[in-house]
Amino acid sequence: MDDVTLLFEPLEVRGRCLPNRIVMPPMVVNRGIDTPEGIAWYGEHARGGPGLVTVEATSVAGFANRYTADGLRPLATAIQEAGAMAAIQLFPGTRGQRLTPGEMDRAAIDALIGEYTEAARICAEAGFDGVEVHGAHGFLLNQFFSATQNTRTDAYGATLNGRMLLAVQIVRAIRAVLPDDRLLLYRHTPVGPGYGIEESLTLAQALVDAGVDAIDLSPSSIDAPGDRSAPFRILGVPVIAVNGLDDVGRAVEVLREGRADLVAVGRGLIADPLWPERIRAGLDPAPCAHCDLCHRDLARGEPVRCDRWAS
Repeated sequence: MDDVTLLFEPLEVRGRCLPNRIVMPPMVVNRGIDTPEGIAWYGEHARGGPGLVTVEATSVAGFANRYTADGLRPLATAIQEAGAMAAIQLFPGTRGQRLTPGEMDRAAIDALIGEYTEAARICAEAGFDGVEVHGAHGFLLNQFFSATQNTRTDAYGATLNGRMLLAVQIVRAIRAVLPDDRLLLYRHTPVGPGYGIEESLTLAQALVDAGVDAIDLSPSSIDAPGDRSAPFRILGVPVIAVNGLDDVGRAVEVLREGRADLVAVGRGLIADPLWPERIRAGLDPAPCAHCDLCHRDLARGEPVRCDRWAS
């Protein structure tokens, strides 16, 4: 097995210490985040040893009528008591809803910024160590950034600064309500329709200037682990790489070659919740066979699990 020492080095972010460099990324698992089943699932994975557990994409609209600080506090506590820091990803819109930039008038934009602000405030009150804004994978905020998907001609389109504006405004609004010791992350796809790395670097710098503490880049190329995250290290904040990093050698390579500060392991933690602790102990975790049965569960709305290992 590769020398895994780098995976277990601590990292200071905004004056707080992550115990290691392994991140559980946000993955919708169809258990509910405020249910006994969901809390148990996240607690189990936190006990497996990642330094940061990021709770799945959670609709900011849900904080108006479902999610409360009291209701979410058991989830944050379960993750933290198991030894990990707890973050939660905040998603624009609701699952199955595909808003587009052209459908939103200024009132809807202002309402979305307000929803993000309230969601972040509630998550902080619930005790989460941080929140992550979902701006990746072709969803709404990523569409606003895309030169081909955002055809607006007002302040929220037309130019690169215009296409960045909504993301920057959301980050500023969240940073204003988060306690000083809480982390603010932003997930971004570094290459997409109508933009590339250079434009993404401009966005990332603006987000850092607005208050982001870490940039979560998803995905990197499958050919060179962490390749698309590497350019962002110039920004001076921690960078998270993801894609195929359940392969221990690839995860170690990302850190050894300085392409990212943190590595996100998704499928590997579905296949084996003890992935980090087994690696630390010099053992082989249950391998992900990339059979995509977990994605089948996701599409069916069933609780996501690894059928191969019955986890």
